[in-house]
Amino acid sequence: MSLNKPIRVLIVDDSALVRKLLTEILGQAKGIEVVGAAPDPYVARDKIKALDPDVLTLDVEMPRMDGLTFLRNLMRLRPMPVVMVSSLTAKGAEVTLQALELGAVDFVRKPELDVIHGLQAYADELVAKIRVAAAARVKTPASLAARPPGGQGSTAPPPRKIQSFRTTDRVIAIGASTGGTEAIKEVLMLLPPDTPGVVIAQHIPPGFSAAFAERMNRQTGLVVKEAADGDRVMAGHAYVAPGDYHLQLARDGARYVCRLSQSEHVNRHRPSVDVLFRSVVRAAGTNATAALLTGMGADGAEGLRELHEIGVHTVAQDEATSVVWGMPGEAVKRGAASEVLPLPKIAEALLKGAKA
Repeated sequence: MSLNKPIRVLIVDDSALVRKLLTEILGQAKGIEVVGAAPDPYVARDKIKALDPDVLTLDVEMPRMDGLTFLRNLMRLRPMPVVMVSSLTAKGAEVTLQALELGAVDFVRKPELDVIHGLQAYADELVAKIRVAAAARVKTPASLAARPPGGQGSTAPPPRKIQSFRTTDRVIAIGASTGGTEAIKEVLMLLPPDTPGVVIAQHIPPGFSAAFAERMNRQTGLVVKEAADGDRVMAGHAYVAPGDYHLQLARDGARYVCRLSQSEHVNRHRPSVDVLFRSVVRAAGTNATAALLTGMGADGAEGLRELHEIGVHTVAQDEATSVVWGMPGEAVKRGAASEVLPLPKIAEALLKGAKA
């Protein structure tokens, strides 16, 4: 996109009130132009052809065709940046994660139309995510490109053969933001069931982190859970920071444990990748290995640099496979990465680093 041209947005939502609200919010943002709105996917399909928008906002539940079916068709036939507008419910969280798997760049929670307070914070989040989406690298997900219409999802994960519930003297730390739910999944799917314990900070709001962990638990060969304060970090397990909580690694004698806190936001985030990585420096030192994956901004870059400086093997995802090369790109600029790798090679590098 040209820096001089506004980001052209098409809003797709069955609620006239939501369409009006999103149009007003985005219409006031500098550098963004709402070119149209559609009440359902069929109208949206025609407007995409006529208006050629740069970014789509897409409701999950709509009449005539649900948002996931429309997104699946769109990403197979005309890949483009999509930001999902999702309700904060267990069902909404699961459907939103499916949308990210299908190629949506990001999501925002549906605005609470009866609550004016906090609307500006919602507006700031929406505008920021539209801008990130406009710059994102979007392509047809491999699963859609390879899967025939009506086909089932990916193959089942390998069986879990964890020899015992032992603690780990090595640990793997992973941080990510925009595009990270799918990037993390790809890394975890390539890790064996006896891998060292994994701690994860993904920028994700409350209500979605548990669904994300449950989804990873079903789709990978690891035992994945939303971290709880005091959880023992064990081999073959991965622990996801809960939304709105910092996750830190700590020692309890010879064991690693998870510690949660709601201390101040760091780099405007809670959970923050920097908070996690710095705790790994303190608790594990060179017994760790770490990767910084796709995401907007710089959170995690400094923490990765601190890990690198004490001799930890650190990995940054490369630009070509990142949805947004903000966080890993910043880490590379700071000399924080031992290796810069495409996403499919990161799991192997983390395992080698954990054995070093």
